[in-house]
Amino acid sequence: MINPFKALGDIRGFQQKAQAMQKALAAESIVVEKNGVRIVMTGDQKVTEIEVDGVMENRIAEAFAEAVKKTQEIAAQKLMQMQE
Repeated sequence: MINPFKALGDIRGFQQKAQAMQKALAAESIVVEKNGVRIVMTGDQKVTEIEVDGVMENRIAEAFAEAVKKTQEIAAQKLMQMQE
């Protein structure tokens, strides 16, 4: 006999693993420096700092972060549509 509650446990376990992975990614920090530009980004794709020729450019960091967020939202919507 198939246990319908096992699937719920599997889903819960998957969600817990996904949350742990997101937390681990958020704790990572990547720094890239090229041609006078320095970008600091977390592993979950959040831009925390952009510096151009030694000058902090918060406007660019904020715009870039918003663009990444929008692409992630679009990807999530497409994924949801595929599951329908």
